[in-house]
Amino acid sequence: MRLSSKGQIAISGMMFLAIHGKGRAMTAAQIASDQDISVSYIEQLFANLRESDLIEGVRGPGGGYRLALPAAEISVADIVTSVDDRTYALRETVIPNYGDKVRYLSQLMWSSLSRKIYKFLHEISLQECIERKQKGESIADIPAGLLQTGITENYADFREAS
Repeated sequence: MRLSSKGQIAISGMMFLAIHGKGRAMTAAQIASDQDISVSYIEQLFANLRESDLIEGVRGPGGGYRLALPAAEISVADIVTSVDDRTYALRETVIPNYGDKVRYLSQLMWSSLSRKIYKFLHEISLQECIERKQKGESIADIPAGLLQTGITENYADFREAS
């Protein structure tokens, strides 16, 4: 699993719908303005979110987009896998047994990390993101220890090294 800029923008757009829409439709222009990106880019991302049944399109005057489910039932992983290459994001990685054991072990490690990231993001709901934002808490700066990677809570040295 990867978290691309598309995924980040989709998460923010969905948060915008949940916070400002409250059941009513918001236009692509309103969402794009909030995200400071083009309307056509929002339309692209939201087409994928609509295909995944996370949002609904509303036609006519006052139309736009609204959440198809309560924010508590939408996980961050649902959003990310909807807008990123679904075959990449969802597939179980089959790792060939390369003769080069270092390469093989490296691929096993990345595959395992990808699954842990997916599981972690699947456990965070859109509602939780909104509640954290409203409390002034950081959404993105989550201690690496929560990913169960073995990195300690004080990971400033790790971030500087990467």
